[in-house]
Amino acid sequence: MYVRGRECALGTLALALALGGCNGGGSSPLATAGRSVRAMSSSSPSPIAHIVLVIQENRSFNDFFATFPGADGTMTGQAVANANCSPPISAGPIALTEMPLDLKTDMNHTWINGYSVAYDGGKMDSFDVVKFGGNGPYECSYPYQYTDPSDIQAYWMLASQYALAEHMFTTQGSDSFTAHQDLIRGGTIVDPSKAMVDLPSCGNCWWGCDAPAGTVTRLVTESNSSGGTGPFPCSNKFKAEYPTLRDLLDAKGVSWKYYVPPSNQIYGKLLSAYDLVYPVRYGSEWKTNVITPETQILTDVKDGNLAAMSWVIPEAANSDHPGTQVGGQYVDDGPQWVATVVNAIGKSAYWDSTAIVILWDDWGGFYDNEGADLAKYAGPGERVPAIIVSPYARAGYISPTVYQFGSILKYIEQNWNLGSLGTTDRNAASILNCFDYAQTPITFKPIPSSLDASHFMRERHSYRPPDDDW
Repeated sequence: MYVRGRECALGTLALALALGGCNGGGSSPLATAGRSVRAMSSSSPSPIAHIVLVIQENRSFNDFFATFPGADGTMTGQAVANANCSPPISAGPIALTEMPLDLKTDMNHTWINGYSVAYDGGKMDSFDVVKFGGNGPYECSYPYQYTDPSDIQAYWMLASQYALAEHMFTTQGSDSFTAHQDLIRGGTIVDPSKAMVDLPSCGNCWWGCDAPAGTVTRLVTESNSSGGTGPFPCSNKFKAEYPTLRDLLDAKGVSWKYYVPPSNQIYGKLLSAYDLVYPVRYGSEWKTNVITPETQILTDVKDGNLAAMSWVIPEAANSDHPGTQVGGQYVDDGPQWVATVVNAIGKSAYWDSTAIVILWDDWGGFYDNEGADLAKYAGPGERVPAIIVSPYARAGYISPTVYQFGSILKYIEQNWNLGSLGTTDRNAASILNCFDYAQTPITFKPIPSSLDASHFMRERHSYRPPDDDW
C-alpha cells in the first residue's frame, strides 16, 4: 500500500519561528514530496512499547485546523437556509468566524437531533437548523466557526512536528458516552441488531454500572432508525458479547491503565469508559487499573511506572469542551494540559519507545466540511482532530487516509499482536501508516506552555464530568 506525502509549510502562523524547522530531527517530508512513501506493514518490527491515548473533548477537525497549511480545511461553510435566525441565513456559502478557544456556549452534539440534522444526507449543510439542547433556539450561525490558531499553538506545533490525521472520523455521529466506548471497544452493540447511541436516560448522571436504578440506554438500529429503549448501561445486561481492549491486553499480559479525574458524586458522572464494563467495575482492576486522579499519569511517567497502554481523560477545565466554567470564569487549558503530558513523556526515558495519540472524542456541534458516508449504527460521524506524536511518527506528515476510532484500536492490536475485537477494528485502516519505524528517531523538543506539571498537580478538581452532554 502506498500513501502520499505532503510538504510541511507553516504559512503565516507566528509560531513557525518557534518550531526550528518542521522535521524535528527526523526524515524531512520535503524529501518525500512528489514520490510514494512506504507505509509500514503490521509485520514490521515495532519499537513502540508504550501507547498513550490522550482523549480531549468536543471539537471538529475544521474547528482546530481550518487554516492549517496543507490540511483539508475551509473558512467557508454551507447552510441550508433558516429564516428564523437574526439576520436570516440564506442557502449556500457562509463565512466561518474566528473564535477564541474558551467558548461560552456549548452546542448540540447528539445523533438524534444534532448530527443527523447537520449531516443532511452527506451534504453537511444544515448546521444552521440544529437547535441548542435539541429543543431550544436554533444554533443559526454559531456552529460556523473555527478556533483562533494563536489559542491552540501547542496543537499546531505538535501537528507540524509529528503526524496529523486529517480524515479521522468518529465511529458514531453521537456524543461522549458512545465515543468513549468506541475507544475501548470499537462499537456499542448491545443486541445483535442494535447499538447504544447518545447518552442514557438519566442525563448527566448517566455513565455506566453506577448509573441510578431505572436508567436505560438509547438504541439505534443497523438502518440508523430509532431502536427504542435499551438495557441498563452495564455490560452484564447486554444481549450481545461486549469484549474490550482490556480483554485482549490481559490475555497477552500487556499492562494497562485508564486515568480519570476524581468525583465526590456518582462515579458514573465521569467519562470513565470501564465503568460500563461489568468485570472491570466489579473486579480487582477497578482499583488497580482505573486510576484517579488523572494527573497520576505525570507521576507514573516520572517514577517509571507507565503502563504499556494508557488512556488519559482530562479534568473539565483542561478538556477543550465549550462552555466550561471554573470560579465563574470560562476556561480552556486543554492545550497546556496536553503539552504537559507530552512534555513529561518526551523528557523521560519513555520517549524512545512511546506513541502518543491525541484525539478529540466527538465533533461538539462544530461545522466541518467533510462528511463520511453513513453505514450503520449512526456512523461514521464527523471528522475530529488526531495527532500522532512519537520519535517514529512521520515528521510533518498530513495523512489523507480515512480513519475511524477503530483505526486506533487496530494499531494497538497490531503493536502487541493481540488479535481483533471483531468490531470496527476489523475493516478500519490502521494508523500505522503515520509511522516510519525505519527513520532516524525524532529528537524531542519541548512544547512551550504557559502552565506546567506543578500547576496541574495542585489544581483543584471540579468533581464534574468533562462533558455534560445533551
